[in-house]
Amino acid sequence: MTMAAAPKLANLAALTRPDFPLLAQTACLGQPLIYLDYAATSQKPRQVLEALQRYYDHDNANVHRGAHQLSARATEGFEAARAKTAAFVGAASPNEIVFTRNASEAINLVARTWGEAHLGPGDEVLLTLMEHHSNLVPWQLLAQRTGCKLLHVGLTGTGELDLEDLRSKLSERTKLVSLVQVSNTLGCLNPIAEITSLAHQVGALVLVDACQSLPHLPVDVVELGADFLVGSSHKLCGPTGMGFLWGREALLEAMPPFLGGGEMIQDVYLDHSTWAGLPHKFEAGTPAIGEAIGMGAGLDYLQAIGLDRIHAYEQQLTRQLFDRLRAIEGVEVLGPSPDQQPDRAALAAFTVADLHTNDIAALLDSAGICIRSGHHCTQPLHRHYGLSGSARASLSFTTTPEEIDRFGEELQGAISFLREHS
Repeated sequence: MTMAAAPKLANLAALTRPDFPLLAQTACLGQPLIYLDYAATSQKPRQVLEALQRYYDHDNANVHRGAHQLSARATEGFEAARAKTAAFVGAASPNEIVFTRNASEAINLVARTWGEAHLGPGDEVLLTLMEHHSNLVPWQLLAQRTGCKLLHVGLTGTGELDLEDLRSKLSERTKLVSLVQVSNTLGCLNPIAEITSLAHQVGALVLVDACQSLPHLPVDVVELGADFLVGSSHKLCGPTGMGFLWGREALLEAMPPFLGGGEMIQDVYLDHSTWAGLPHKFEAGTPAIGEAIGMGAGLDYLQAIGLDRIHAYEQQLTRQLFDRLRAIEGVEVLGPSPDQQPDRAALAAFTVADLHTNDIAALLDSAGICIRSGHHCTQPLHRHYGLSGSARASLSFTTTPEEIDRFGEELQGAISFLREHS
């Protein structure tokens, strides 16, 4: 894609697909590969692959520590990725961006540092029923260590966050509200700015899991009013093994280190140490340098397209996806429809009456179509609906209308086959 060109809504996929080598391959029996599992991980454009290769070919060295030119170039690329991440989420300073292995580690960092310093018996953490396990388990472990209590906000009949239930559970005991901006199963877009306003009125902080929102729509931490926000490179067209935490600088300054070791120190003595300044006091040891640079290239790519354009294009695709699913007898989609929530995510988690979703996914895979099947790391949510799992098709700006049509046809065929042979 020519990055100077402004992609038009109708041909966004056509403009970007040549940049994604994986999408050009054929599946079994020579069929075109159709990838509809973007909520699990994004594909990587050649710009990201080239940035990784360039680093290892020309600049491979440890960062921050060396006086030689390779180390200087590696450090420049690494810290440039931090600045790009800060700009991507509207942070006030690159010092507010802490690099982690993934979003899960970023949430654990907050739980281990801020959580252990501020929470105890009688304090409450407010979560939701739709959370990914990464935003449930760290708080469960924290509750076991500190004695704080976990509460969970319920859902409306359409599969959206129940704001009345949230209001009823907020109190002076609430110290933190931690929730997804977009559910990876329900697809709903939560009103974060409204939630942060409500939480701040009772003195609570807010952590936003933005893994499912950052690749698909503009996200600005100032507009959201959040206190912490986490993201993951591999969902942002970047490499795996890389994520980040954004936090308000004053909060990060007051938090103790997460891990100890090299890089996060200022001075080390035999009996004590002092810590480096932000953000390095949270980044012990040699970081994922190439992965950070690759993530930076992924963010460049997304911003060159434009998150507003991506969101608008994917809204069109989502309506088409729901239309195809509605036309198939026995298909039930979780979460709000585009009619109920136009800004919902470009994904659909669904079940089919009397059929196992793993069987459906396997038949679609044999036709060259990649979807997800299982609990999507949201077991409590599926349990709420009386389900062990669901099938999920998730889209991206590289998805074409023709792929959605073929998915609908192959899904109908798979369902008919399974019903005939059950």
